[in-house]
Amino acid sequence: MRESISIKNDASSGLERLDYRIILKLVEKGTRALDLGCGTGELLALLAREKSVIGRGVEIDANNISVCMGREVPAIQGDVDEGLADYPDRSFDYVILNQTLQVVKAPDRVLEEMVRVGKSGIVGFPNFGNWRVRLYLLLRGRMPMSRELPEPWYSTPNIHLLTIRDFESLCEEKGIKIIRRIFLGRSGLIRAPGLGNLLAVQAIYMIRK
Repeated sequence: MRESISIKNDASSGLERLDYRIILKLVEKGTRALDLGCGTGELLALLAREKSVIGRGVEIDANNISVCMGREVPAIQGDVDEGLADYPDRSFDYVILNQTLQVVKAPDRVLEEMVRVGKSGIVGFPNFGNWRVRLYLLLRGRMPMSRELPEPWYSTPNIHLLTIRDFESLCEEKGIKIIRRIFLGRSGLIRAPGLGNLLAVQAIYMIRK
């Protein structure tokens, strides 16, 4: 599906992260959202403030949970890989997994749980198929490091690096429908979806079962 989302590539909205601005556009006002790997709760706080979203977070890092509490963001400490058995089917309007898919041990199972618990899922991840990453590997023969992938191979939290094509293939295999796809370059939205796997540094998808 071709996107009609319009995002200004500046800081006039007061939001520094383009992926947050995209997710803010995708989520409907007054809905319920579960953010998996919510970090310090910045995204949930934004959704609550701008869209009156009733949010809840799951985060493995206890220090981040403390920051969430300071922001008055409801969050519990938990490991996304252990599943979402405590949450009934379709108990949230959205389940968000932003910049976390590549760090979980079983991304396929996490995606299946997302679309079970949420009426819609929103997934954002760095695209390892970007041309800079390919060129780095080709010319240097080493695991790439970049603005989006800044850690060396031996200390990176990213254990399942993937490309846009990998993600779409997994969704097809699991019977997960892709509702929207948005590709982000370093300077903003990529308007040629057919070149997303080559040009995008990040991808954001809305998915459903």
